This record gives sequence, C-alpha cells and structure tokens, in this order.
Amino acid sequence: MQGQSWGGYQIAYLITKTNLYAAAWAGAPVVNMTSAYGGIRWGAGINRQFQYEKTQSRIGANLWERPDLYIKNSPLFELNKVKTPIVIMSNDADDAVPWYQGIEMFTAMRRLAKPIWMLVYNNEAHNLVERKNRKDIQIREQQFFDHYLKGAPMPIWMSKGVTAIMKGRDLGLGY
Repeated sequence: MQGQSWGGYQIAYLITKTNLYAAAWAGAPVVNMTSAYGGIRWGAGINRQFQYEKTQSRIGANLWERPDLYIKNSPLFELNKVKTPIVIMSNDADDAVPWYQGIEMFTAMRRLAKPIWMLVYNNEAHNLVERKNRKDIQIREQQFFDHYLKGAPMPIWMSKGVTAIMKGRDLGLGY
C-alpha cells in the first residue's frame, strides 16, 4: 500500500494495527500528533492546531482536554507492533507536514529494529516538483515493491544505504 500526506498518515497508522500488508510506502506522514500539534504550516503561516481539533483529524478537543485521543491517534506510540517493511519520504522544505515527523518515525523504528527506510529530498516541499526527484522516487518505489512483492534483489540503497556525499548520484539504479 502507498499513500502521501493524509494518506501517508493513514499508512503509518494502519501498519500499527494490522500485518496484512507485505510492504508500505508513506509520503509526509504525521506520526506524533502531540509534537505536530503546536507546529506551523509554513506555507500558509498558520498554526497546525486547527487541523487536529476541527478539520482533517477531527479529534474535537485540544491537546490538554483530551491528550488520550492525540496519543491514541499517533502511530508513534504503537510502532513496536509494526512488522510491515516501510519507506517514508519526509522532505526538508515541507511546508505542510514538519519533516521532523518523518525523523521521529524513522529513529523510533530503527531503535525498535523495524524495517524502515527514509528518503529526504532536499529543498523539496510537501510534494516533489523537481523532475530528477520525481524520477528518483518512482525508481525507488518500484524497486522497493518489486523486492517485497516479487522477490527481486534488494537494491543497494536499501541494503547499504546512501551516504550524504553520494546522495542524488545513482538515481537508485544500482542493485
């Protein structure tokens, strides 16, 4: 399964509830509503609280009235249950979902020894714009799903990682 933005959140949430899926891909997921709650949507310049209380998340209360609901709806607090391999994309110029949400998920799952990979496209916002990055993510997504769904070899970026100085050079083509 694959999702971006609110769909990325749904993917992150769903893999804490079921092991039904062989592989998952989440773009710009919110994983910790307690830390994201007080953030800023940099593109619009507004506080993020409204979307948790009234709109997208529809929790219906602020963090201090119902902290239990924020924790219950935050995948971070149940990542220990995850068995599904997942790739997340969290870009450093995301103006809608703070990229530290991806960092929280990545570091938590690595700490828990869970199968996770994180892609960060520098200077890209919520959705990829640069053609080279759109091409890169399509290649990596196909390689990831081919590996987990079709038994294809694990690509180098998954098996060994990509160092910062090599980032953007191989376009994910190596096996």
